[in-house]
Amino acid sequence: MSEIRAMQDEALEKGSLQINVVSSVTSFPITNAEISISYTGIPESTLERLTTDSSGQTETIELDAPPEEWSLDRNNERQPYSEYTLDISAPGFEPVSIAGTEILANTKAIQNVRMRPSDNGQEEEEVFVIPAHTLYGEYPPKIAEDEIKPTNESGEIVLSRVVIPEYIVVHDGSPRDSTANNYYVKYKDYIKNVASSEIYATWPANTIRANVLAIMSFTLNRVYTEWYRNRGYDFTITSSTAFDHKWIPERNVYESISVIVDELFSNYLSRPNVRQPILTQYCDGRRVTCPNWMTQWGSKELGDQGYSPIEILRYYYGDDMYINTAQEISGIPASWPGSNLEQGSRGNKVRQMQEEINVIAGAYPAIPKVTVDGIYGPATAAAVEKIQSVFGLPVTGVVDYKTWYKISEIYVGVSRIAELT
Repeated sequence: MSEIRAMQDEALEKGSLQINVVSSVTSFPITNAEISISYTGIPESTLERLTTDSSGQTETIELDAPPEEWSLDRNNERQPYSEYTLDISAPGFEPVSIAGTEILANTKAIQNVRMRPSDNGQEEEEVFVIPAHTLYGEYPPKIAEDEIKPTNESGEIVLSRVVIPEYIVVHDGSPRDSTANNYYVKYKDYIKNVASSEIYATWPANTIRANVLAIMSFTLNRVYTEWYRNRGYDFTITSSTAFDHKWIPERNVYESISVIVDELFSNYLSRPNVRQPILTQYCDGRRVTCPNWMTQWGSKELGDQGYSPIEILRYYYGDDMYINTAQEISGIPASWPGSNLEQGSRGNKVRQMQEEINVIAGAYPAIPKVTVDGIYGPATAAAVEKIQSVFGLPVTGVVDYKTWYKISEIYVGVSRIAELT
């Protein structure tokens, strides 16, 4: 308790937090959910009480955080983030408690909450305890593997091309832990979760991009080679740092990381004449060293020096590493048109997007419906701006790559009852 209070006394800066609450069954936003926020470890000290709006969102609030410098200094051993407990309740849903939401200075944290409908009025609280960030806590180092997997073994299942999956199955434990739960997780949400668990969102944007590319390429190697399924397991990847990445159920993510994942999500890393995504392994570079792999702290320092993402990656993995793009993205109605849609644009792609906006507006009343005429006018631009605002994208009123796929993702989520819950 004294340690918690001491950390609060040292919290000289502010971070921010926004909470998004949806139904785990329909993906519809939950209006009028009530959230109380307290310091983790001091539940009796309620700091804030918030209520969600028609989009299932709270206002963005400021919370105390330790100095930003603590998350930027390789040699700092103090916890560079503050921890908060969120208690969420809503009529007709089972309450949720999340202990350990992490707030970094000068950074916006996003806490997504999925609530289960209560069964015949019986409410049983779901409790999630978020463990320490991997750069601060103690976790087993990665067990080295070959970065390119053999694909000529008898009976091995290997995809014919790289596909960005809609969902992956995450085993929340080591591979042989049969007691660990499996979670169906949207691919982009998985990458955002891992990156938020393994690097600090205060780091340079190009460092974040390099690390996100490494996480995605590693994950897509597991998908492409059916690595675990080929060994008799019923999941895609694990949450064990010894085998894969750290993924944590219901942990918060950070806006700076989220925007970069939305920008890069169809990319992966390649070497010449190798079809599969490269299994890009890495370590922290402080507690653990790993020659020939990227180190997270080292990538931060290269970002400080102005290195680009590919320069950071080649510094560690060699000059024959390239950024590639998957040609197929699962779970979307249609691919991006190849150029931005904006005021003055016309055609079937505009019409399709308008139809999707109207479906989304049926679940999110704050988003205005538009006339489906294939003409990108001021009303369509205003609806796009509102979607960008609600879902954490830069508000431009222009449907760029990130916005097209975000609209597609939300449309799919609200236009069908999720098969994977």
